[in-house]
Amino acid sequence: MTHHYDVVILGAGPAGTACALALQHSGLRVALVDKDQFPRDKVCGDAIPGLALKAIRQLSPTLYEELYALPQKAETRDSRLFAPDGGDIRVRWQIQTFNSPRLHFDARLLEMVQAHTTTQVQLDFSVKDIHITAEQVTLLPANGQAPLTCQLLIGCDGANSVAARKLTQRPLDRAHQCVAVRAYFQGLIDTDETTTEFYFLREYLAGYFWIFPVGDGVYNVGFGMLSSDVAAQKLDLKKVLLAITREHPQVAKRFAQASQLSKVSGFGLPLGGKSRPISGTRFLLCGDAASLIDPLQGHGIDTAIQSGILAARQAMRCFEQQDFSAAQMRWYEQAVYQQIGKKLARSYRLMRFISTKPWLVNAGFGLARHAWVKKWLLKVVG
Repeated sequence: MTHHYDVVILGAGPAGTACALALQHSGLRVALVDKDQFPRDKVCGDAIPGLALKAIRQLSPTLYEELYALPQKAETRDSRLFAPDGGDIRVRWQIQTFNSPRLHFDARLLEMVQAHTTTQVQLDFSVKDIHITAEQVTLLPANGQAPLTCQLLIGCDGANSVAARKLTQRPLDRAHQCVAVRAYFQGLIDTDETTTEFYFLREYLAGYFWIFPVGDGVYNVGFGMLSSDVAAQKLDLKKVLLAITREHPQVAKRFAQASQLSKVSGFGLPLGGKSRPISGTRFLLCGDAASLIDPLQGHGIDTAIQSGILAARQAMRCFEQQDFSAAQMRWYEQAVYQQIGKKLARSYRLMRFISTKPWLVNAGFGLARHAWVKKWLLKVVG
């Protein structure tokens, strides 16, 4: 038996759940499917950007309040950034934000979909192939379950997206790919659970080391770099992360009494800033599947949620006009570019410009001690 829907959202992370929430009053038959059971861990820095919460609040103040009430979080107000020479600046965020393990954050978003929409949620549904014809989209599962068909597919299935791989030509581009690792620690010295920390280390400038509180004295500690630089330097990032915590003069003393709570896990980040196909006849791509990671800051939860909401709007346009052609999807492509893509392209250029110039980063930190310069720099980097 084949199950048919108007819209199938593939992937129940922030992009997919935001899309489902945005389709709440559309009257469409929507299915949200994911290969995993929830709650499930997602290797990430666990920092929830303020713009992600802002997008949910614009969608519904009630949903925002429910999301913000998540108990497993650290309410972060400041970020502290360290230059290669050890100088630092502190930034006070103007909009609310928090850090939360994706194990809990993503599960809360899915619970909200189940509580507030008529979306049919199907977990443990791994897709092995996707076929698109003039009449419909067919998703073929890998584990013997019944296929799904729909009028429109919205691919939100992450950095290793089946939808992107099957429906677009997206070869690996190491210059637009970041690799990162993270582990959880507790017992750090001189920490503040309201402050996220970023270290731009001279030895690894095209990336950064981070210490992010996630609540209850636990810290997400990680390190990421461009894939091209990792390959060129033949680095084992898992070993690099642990070496930094044990030996690097800027941070090792912070870990003198720390205990590691998890293994070091790695993940890939498809960076934005490069033109890629993110739609076509009867399909759209969102979030990591559309390569919408910020190249400078490394986050993508905000762009995932924003693109998921834009995809929902495009879906409603398609059904209103009964048009699922590639030409119809151009509104979505243009909206993503205007609201997300232009900033990511600017961030990518800036990241590449400073990645080989530690002296410039040091100078920028020095100038940022002047309030008006700091304000301008924050506007530049977003």
